[in-house]
Amino acid sequence: MTFDVTLSFDNGPDPAITPGVFDTLKREGIQSTFFVLGRKLADPACRALAERAHAQGHWIGNHTFTHATPLGRQTGEDVAEREIARTQSLLGSLSHADKYFRPFGGGGAIGPHLLNADCFDHLQKGSFSCVLWNVIPRDWEDLEGWPERAMELICAKPWSLVVVHDTGPQMQQLTRFIGMVRAAGGNFRQDFPPECVPMQRGRVVMPMEGYVTRAM
Repeated sequence: MTFDVTLSFDNGPDPAITPGVFDTLKREGIQSTFFVLGRKLADPACRALAERAHAQGHWIGNHTFTHATPLGRQTGEDVAEREIARTQSLLGSLSHADKYFRPFGGGGAIGPHLLNADCFDHLQKGSFSCVLWNVIPRDWEDLEGWPERAMELICAKPWSLVVVHDTGPQMQQLTRFIGMVRAAGGNFRQDFPPECVPMQRGRVVMPMEGYVTRAM
């Protein structure tokens, strides 16, 4: 059996963790996407890591500024500006041409809490591409065993978009995870499964009603 895996990293960059992730990916010949937090990009050391990722051929995406509350649970006219636009401004030329944006799921859940109506409109008008996921191994909970959990989910799909986090000691298992995928017949690729990108450059290509909280 062969299958495809796209590996993505959320919540970084982290000066203590991300450089080791870069080294592993380079050694293994894997290109990935880093969905970064705006508040971290404001730190010159973290900005330098994002620049390094970009220089090494990884894609950089927007993962909100604060990563504090899912956007669908926030109210106010300035949420999109504070969380999405502010981060995109900090990304600048590091952003992928498709302006990849990944909403905060609050534990990896997918549902109407991902976006509020204003944020959805902001993504459309700003020609963003909304990137979701289909494999969450919850690496932040099981620091050593997440590769096994990931493999259970991956082996049930022809193409998985995996979310892990370059923010803690769970990244010590990254090389082992990569080896497990390859031993099982998996192929790593950088692009995303179409079903995980319901909005492409502002154009809704798959139904998104289930991802947006609209005021009653």
